[in-house]
Amino acid sequence: MLLKLNGVNTYYGDLQALYNVSFKVEEGKIVSIVGSNGAGKSTTLNTISGVFHPSSGTIEFREKKIENFPSHRIVEMGLVQIPEARRLFPYMTVLENLELGAYTRGARRKKEETLKMVFDLFPILEERENQLAGTLSGGEQQMLAIARGMMTRPKLLMLDEPSLGLAPKLVKQVFEVIKRINKEGITVLLVEQNVFHSLSIADTGYVLENGRVVLEGKGEELLNNKQVKKAYLGI
Repeated sequence: MLLKLNGVNTYYGDLQALYNVSFKVEEGKIVSIVGSNGAGKSTTLNTISGVFHPSSGTIEFREKKIENFPSHRIVEMGLVQIPEARRLFPYMTVLENLELGAYTRGARRKKEETLKMVFDLFPILEERENQLAGTLSGGEQQMLAIARGMMTRPKLLMLDEPSLGLAPKLVKQVFEVIKRINKEGITVLLVEQNVFHSLSIADTGYVLENGRVVLEGKGEELLNNKQVKKAYLGI
């Protein structure tokens, strides 16, 4: 098992945000965590990546407990998060943003090889490599954020709301990119409010409500679940 959470509880000060969250991510798979705004999805990713530390419970990545590790060490192990709202460096070029993604020792050694792979996946970024990141369209910025994360050469790529704020045509494009990334051998943990698209590409899905995992199953099974249809798909 590549990633395993067991009974994770996370607090913001005195406010509890996650309640006994447990789930698994198998290597080579796409796993989606879905739920409404405020369900605890981003908190889950931030707890995994070391931005927050759980008050109790365990997080295992590649058979090592990481719940008390600092973020930079977690990244060096191959667990990389693409944050919500992209968080690019707007006054740096596309290429400079990508090069910053290859800051770990292992990633630096293979920077040119990874850059070629990234440009093969995102040819628009190669066309715009000398353009300031802040002048890209919303869809192009999202592609750059994903590509920058890939420059770290992750074993597991975690994406936080990658379709947020994008036009429907671009949303479809983003999910196609995620499938292509997975075919390159990168395991994906996806957090999304877009339940239909997210579960459509997922091998396994988890539904998070008020900081608790309330449903789990294969992506297709959850799409056909009556509770999911009523609560999230308006059916």
